[in-house]
Amino acid sequence: NGFKCHCMSESHQRQLLLASENPQQFMDYFSEEFRNDFLELLRRRFGTKRVHNNIVYNEYISHREHIHMNATQWETLTDFTKWLGREGLCKVDETPKGWYIQYIDRDPETIRRQQEQERKKKQDLDDEEKTAKFIEQQVRRGLEGKELEMPVYTELNRENEEEKVTFNLNKGASTSVAASSKTSSVLGQNALKMVEGAVKRKEAAHSSGQSKEKKKKSALDEIMELEEEKKRTSRRDYWLQPEIIVKIVTKKLGEKYHKKKAVVKEVIDKYTAVVKVIDSGDKLKLDQTHLETVIPAPGKKVMVLNGGYRGNEGILESINEKRFSVTITIDSGPLKGRRVEDIQYEDVSKLA
Repeated sequence: NGFKCHCMSESHQRQLLLASENPQQFMDYFSEEFRNDFLELLRRRFGTKRVHNNIVYNEYISHREHIHMNATQWETLTDFTKWLGREGLCKVDETPKGWYIQYIDRDPETIRRQQEQERKKKQDLDDEEKTAKFIEQQVRRGLEGKELEMPVYTELNRENEEEKVTFNLNKGASTSVAASSKTSSVLGQNALKMVEGAVKRKEAAHSSGQSKEKKKKSALDEIMELEEEKKRTSRRDYWLQPEIIVKIVTKKLGEKYHKKKAVVKEVIDKYTAVVKVIDSGDKLKLDQTHLETVIPAPGKKVMVLNGGYRGNEGILESINEKRFSVTITIDSGPLKGRRVEDIQYEDVSKLA
């Protein structure tokens, strides 16, 4: 023990001598190590979430082999936090509760996903605009010919004050007939014209109503078909869902977890999942590229992960190995009982 202490004392003195010869070199080295370890912990532990800088720092110094901040170029944690913001490594903001930091992920794969999300979002907006224009056209088409022939009214005159006038009201259409021998011919002709006009208007309204009903039905059918097609073809570049069973396909974790099945317990930022390995009970945080779906035996419950029926649970009916697809029957929600064929393997997975 005395020999070890003696050797360590000499090694420590030698380190001090080297540091005294070129202190800036040692400070730059420790500063770089501290920065890299701190950012790695922030990225791995908190991702791109906004978090208080003290929380990250306390977790960092909890590790035995950490570099103390006194050995770096930053005197305080606040100085280091401000430096991260100036260098563009993190988003930082000061609040009454202190400084908060948010890691900026500049990984090419992450940037590609963000660009893909923006492109998909823009495509969805374009589809919504097309649907709105289509509905507007259908409404305008349905309103064409809505204006009906306006009724023509004739003035009712009588030459003799002693004449009696009777009114016959029939279904909202007023018909005036004068019961007078002197004006029977004139009033009779006017009454006949009014009756004929009312009949024509009624027939026109009836035929227009039928035509409008047909147009409405046709437009509704077209809109439903358009929405059905949109749902059927709408796909996302992310598919993870909680409580589904997946298979670990990455070899970066070693043979211990390769090809093992796990249950998705939590989905983070759409593309990352916290999974629990079924055999060992270990919890892992993995990207969806390191996982694949699991197809159970017919009769088991599954969940649709992509496409128009995304999020629906169903019963696996059959498996088409030649087309790498399955047929399911949805057993919950408004679409319960619907049979859906030719769903690809990667769009459905077994439920836990």
